[in-house]
Amino acid sequence: MSAILNVSLVGVGGQGILLAGEILCKVALFRGKDVKKSEVHGMAQRGGSVVGQVRIGDRVPSPLIATGTSDVLVSFEKVEALRFSHELKPGGLAVVNEQEIRPITVTAGQFEWPEDLDGKLRATFPRLDLVPALAIATHLGNVRVVNVVMIGALSRHLDFGEDTWREAIEALVPAKVRKVNLDAFEAGRAAVAMTR
Repeated sequence: MSAILNVSLVGVGGQGILLAGEILCKVALFRGKDVKKSEVHGMAQRGGSVVGQVRIGDRVPSPLIATGTSDVLVSFEKVEALRFSHELKPGGLAVVNEQEIRPITVTAGQFEWPEDLDGKLRATFPRLDLVPALAIATHLGNVRVVNVVMIGALSRHLDFGEDTWREAIEALVPAKVRKVNLDAFEAGRAAVAMTR
């Protein structure tokens, strides 16, 4: 891990991006790191873009990640990954949910949906993990845990122990959904392991 780890989380309102950022922050704090985060909600409640930035290190002076310096881009939706590709540094890692969320402007016929998104993603991100997070969450019986599936996938790439991730999840999610969230975390980790 470099002196400061920069992680950008992007997606669409309602996907749980803010909780995912909180989990990452809690993991860093449990490991004794300094951590700063910033969030841009935009039109989150109407399905607009949401951006979270998390910076982790021994000493982090600012919560803002300069454009083009994110070590990891975690995208909860394919088009959002392409929209925010400029945030990732050269050689950085993109962890992308396979889900596609078509905005009303597309379903109403005002804009066309891009073709061959997987091809565009592979061309844009030489280091790419495509994660079937929605399919995994659906299989677990709770589509709201897509965010924790993505956290599980991300955890494969960061130097924090599995137990620390589990502890952070347990600290942040309500008891009644704790088990499904922990299951989602494990499934996200397993999904990335299968692509290696």
